[in-house]
Amino acid sequence: MKKRTVLAALLLVSAAVFLSAQSKNVPDGYGGITLGMTVEQTKDALKKNSDFGYHGDRDVSLLPGENRVLIETDAEAGHTISFLERCWFQFYNDKLYIITINVNREKMDHFSIFDTLCKKYGNPDSVSPEKSVWSDGNITMSLERPLTLKYVDNKTFNELQKKSLVGPSGTEMTRELFLEGL
Repeated sequence: MKKRTVLAALLLVSAAVFLSAQSKNVPDGYGGITLGMTVEQTKDALKKNSDFGYHGDRDVSLLPGENRVLIETDAEAGHTISFLERCWFQFYNDKLYIITINVNREKMDHFSIFDTLCKKYGNPDSVSPEKSVWSDGNITMSLERPLTLKYVDNKTFNELQKKSLVGPSGTEMTRELFLEGL
């Protein structure tokens, strides 16, 4: 009886170790830029990575609303070796909460990125013709068509959505009523 209990315990521990080794966290950014960085930290990191095509403060602007900043970069402007095109870094309360990276479709293809992400982070949580999504609850990473990578801090994004005063449009409400009637 003791041997069975020990064997069962070993199998459970082995399974837990195997599963934890298989589960990988969703990345929180790319190229040295990570969600949660301040505007200044992001600027410094962008200066160190020429792939993004950051040109300094002229790439920074304020967004409508309180405490919102956007950095937009153009990697194609003068960078012939970059796989990136335009990139956006959105901040709220001096915290980076969305990274949007457009990949150059002449130099990279959707399947190569999708395949690499699946190998590194497992199968996506959801797949549609528009995008594939990986999420660990805190961070959502999506590969969107035609070829955009997006990293989102879910807590900040959800907080801003709740603060939004814009209700669903008439078309959205009608659509929901239609779907409920199916």
